[in-house]
Amino acid sequence: MHLTSLFLQAPAMPAASTLGTANPVSIIMFFLFVAITLYITYWAAKKTKTGSEFYAAGRNISGFQNGLALAGDYMSAASFLGIAGMVATKGYDGLIYSIGFLVGWPLIMFLIAEPLRNLGKYTFADVVAYRLQQRPIRIVSSVGSLLTIAFYLIAQMVGAGGLIKTLFGLQYEIAVVVVGVVMTAYVLFGGMLATTWVQIIKAVLLLSGATVLVILSLSYFNYSPGALFQAVSEKYGDAMLAPGGFITNPFDALSLGLALMLGTAGLPHILMRFYTVPDAKAARKSVFVATGFIGYFYILTFFIGFSAMVLVGKPIIEGIDKGGNMAALLLAEQTGGTAFLGFIAAVAFATILAVVAGLTLSGASSISHDLYVHVFKKGVSNEQGEMKVARRATLALGILSIVLGLVFKGQNVAFMVGLAFSIAASANFPALLMSIIWKKFTTQGAVWSIATGASLSLVLIVLSPTIWVDILHNPEAIFPLKNPALVSMSGAFLVGIVISLLNPETEAAQKFESEKLRTYLGIGAE
Repeated sequence: MHLTSLFLQAPAMPAASTLGTANPVSIIMFFLFVAITLYITYWAAKKTKTGSEFYAAGRNISGFQNGLALAGDYMSAASFLGIAGMVATKGYDGLIYSIGFLVGWPLIMFLIAEPLRNLGKYTFADVVAYRLQQRPIRIVSSVGSLLTIAFYLIAQMVGAGGLIKTLFGLQYEIAVVVVGVVMTAYVLFGGMLATTWVQIIKAVLLLSGATVLVILSLSYFNYSPGALFQAVSEKYGDAMLAPGGFITNPFDALSLGLALMLGTAGLPHILMRFYTVPDAKAARKSVFVATGFIGYFYILTFFIGFSAMVLVGKPIIEGIDKGGNMAALLLAEQTGGTAFLGFIAAVAFATILAVVAGLTLSGASSISHDLYVHVFKKGVSNEQGEMKVARRATLALGILSIVLGLVFKGQNVAFMVGLAFSIAASANFPALLMSIIWKKFTTQGAVWSIATGASLSLVLIVLSPTIWVDILHNPEAIFPLKNPALVSMSGAFLVGIVISLLNPETEAAQKFESEKLRTYLGIGAE
């Protein structure tokens, strides 16, 4: 999930909806998806022998394929169900998430994609540590990565359990175990190659399903978006088509926007995908393709949200789930019947599987490549040993994701995605950017920048209205903003700059010119 509180209790279903009962179409579609992707995993396992093949699919994925896979990795079930639900219940302001998630991509294309591909090997810590001291950088980078992945993973697993319970009537615990086992199989046996193809298939299914849903919905309005917005205005008033209905504090809007935009450029499972292509040109092309698909997808969610508002109605949507997360599924049932609902439900579940697989692989690579090789083995390790650790880490992360999913059952985990983006924007992004563009950046500066960003994000979100008031039920928040990125990211940049200037590192500065050659010309790139 990317956002709202995901389907954490089984909602009461209205008599008119078949949600919550076993839907034969969705069950058949889901098993078909799992069967095809497990066959791909079997095929990929035969081609996954070396470290490069496990972590980066042998760097043989084309720019277009990687663009689709990036889109598949990024478009989660909750950005599909959550944003559509926010638009259906809050109106125009739901779009702030769509825009936030999208505008980070051009930034990645112009600032991050090329240096990342040329400087790194498997993880973003490769880039930060390129001219700095390896061990301290690898340790703090791994902490930043694993924190981001852990919070993201909890939200996905709890969302998966709640979603399947709502869609298929299956028990929450069974759903969490199924997701954990299937995605562990993808990563454990097929590595990046299997994960890439799972994400490509999922992206095609999600984009196709959402497109058909929008076409069916617009058919009620003579295929005229203007007529749809006119119907919204007539039914709920002009306020639904104007900003200010959801986020009223401009600093909150700015902080959320920064977290979504710059957090994208610090998500480990997204950054890892740039190592799967042959060169920097393909890396840039893959961001260009991903931006197109993701932009198109978020335009679709906007139409889905407003169509659900008119055709299904806000009272029914909020009656099933207060956050509106079932709006897209109710619209699918309204416009295409039970069979189409089954298809969209299966796609939503496939979406969770693909995102969780990407998260697990990036977590395993951080443990095996950054911690095992560069910290414990001090950079001296054979590939066989590294692969063994990577597979064990995958298994451990798979078990951990199931345990976390079960432990957080029934909890409101909406804040965890905001927290994951906040840590990515505050801990990972400043250090990554400064290591690429600033000659005077030092090891101490990087360590303190990452530590400041991560700790400020964690502390401030606990003191914010998101946890302090909504979850701990205190009367007033100590920190006023719902998302801490504005403060935590500024703090990370400031601390990184000040510490670097106070503790200059001559060796790191001297290596900057050779780093620049590799960054922009790709000389010596893996």
